Amino acid sequence: MINADKSYRWDNDVQASVNLYNEWFVDVAPRAYLETRQVTVQEVEQAFLWTADMTAITPEVLEAHPKVLATLRMSTAPPIARDRLIGLSSGSKSLLKTMEKEGKLPPRMKQNVLYAHLSRMCAVLTDLLDLDLFPWYRTGEPVDPRQREVAATVVADRLCGTVADPIVRNAQEQRQLALIEEWLLARGYIKKAHPASLPLDSMQPGTFSFRQNVVVGDDLRVNIPVDAVIQPHTPQIHGLPILIEAKSAGDFTNPNKRRKEEATKIHQLRAKYGNNISLLLFLCGYFNTSYLDYSAAEGLDWVWEHRIDDLEAAGV
Repeated sequence: MINADKSYRWDNDVQASVNLYNEWFVDVAPRAYLETRQVTVQEVEQAFLWTADMTAITPEVLEAHPKVLATLRMSTAPPIARDRLIGLSSGSKSLLKTMEKEGKLPPRMKQNVLYAHLSRMCAVLTDLLDLDLFPWYRTGEPVDPRQREVAATVVADRLCGTVADPIVRNAQEQRQLALIEEWLLARGYIKKAHPASLPLDSMQPGTFSFRQNVVVGDDLRVNIPVDAVIQPHTPQIHGLPILIEAKSAGDFTNPNKRRKEEATKIHQLRAKYGNNISLLLFLCGYFNTSYLDYSAAEGLDWVWEHRIDDLEAAGV
């Protein structure tokens, strides 16, 4: 074991990990958020163009630009969540999810049914439109460019507010994987994807890949994503690579809520590959001793980002 059996130093590691995350957050998170907001403002401005500055929220607009729905939800007073719009419009959850997440319409939905759904959504969005942001809708006067700019910024802020945590989490995950990559390259490893169609124990020595699909079922259709897969220069006797999940957390509550995810993943892996399979957690941030104790009890081990050289103890 690397850290799971060393509870005597958990408290110090937790504090060091929290300090490292806080330093990163203050330095990087605001910039990541601002960069996302700049892109979002451009998307909102495009939505204004498609809807004639929110005076023409129509089924045709939603049909031509499905992703604009998220911007429209943030243009109401109050801004409404996806589920609230579904309830108010007697809508389809799968339809809204497909529109916002994939930017398209369900191909199998009949045109008359689709149009009915879109029409009801447009009616709700128009009725709830934030008239303080869009005063020209009520007055019918020409749009003042300054008013449009303010409205776009407010709606963009609302959009970013709904995804603030994912923005920060994605930025931190990218940084964690970049750190692992830098560490591996410095030790002669080569970044090379291993095809999911090939046995896991046939992975080429001295290679690694990110966001790899690993088969856990009896056929190739059942697999799980793993953040990093590393085959040491000298593979273990069983030939299985080392799997790593990059985990970060900005508070102590969220990881404890989601700790079963990693436990489920290691159980799936062991059911397929036996107890020789290794899944390490690469931790940075707010992971308290309760989380660590649970993970250790489930047979998981971990490497702290502030002590990344512990990967050597894992055989990397």
